[in-house]
Amino acid sequence: MHGNGSSKAAPRVVVGVSGSLGSLAALHRGVAEARDRGAVLVPVLAWEPPGGEHGYRRSPCPPLLAAVREAAERRLRDALDEAFGGADPGVPLSPVVVRGETGPALLHIADRPDDLLVLGRSGGPLHRRLRRSVPGHCARRAGCPVLTVPVPELLHDPEALHRRTRWHLPVATERELASMQR
Repeated sequence: MHGNGSSKAAPRVVVGVSGSLGSLAALHRGVAEARDRGAVLVPVLAWEPPGGEHGYRRSPCPPLLAAVREAAERRLRDALDEAFGGADPGVPLSPVVVRGETGPALLHIADRPDDLLVLGRSGGPLHRRLRRSVPGHCARRAGCPVLTVPVPELLHDPEALHRRTRWHLPVATERELASMQR
């Protein structure tokens, strides 16, 4: 805040973006939340140098670092284009690419008590066992509300989806299929 302190910063909805389907679902939910709150949507993509910060300090390579940062910026642009189809999401947008481990970087950006941090779940059970859970990390340490968006239902069983499309059966959720059989 600048000036006499009477101006209040605009509310923000911070969304973690990776390009996964879970993060795209989080972007859509983030837009709805931003619209409801009259807030700025802040999509955030965190990136690290290959080998992590420790590896980079041991053997720095500025051209490689620049290329990785440019790739991260491109991934964020591509994710936004994929989520919104190149259209305006209808809310103020302030994309951020930040260097750092995902969980701590998101918490660094979503640092106001009135922020809302929106995260999607990505990867299967094996992925979640091998890597720390970003939503779990953020939920434990955030100084603002955290909303975790569930994985879209069609991702729960991709093999079942493949079978249904191969046999030209309707693609529906389990709940919808159960209600059709009644």
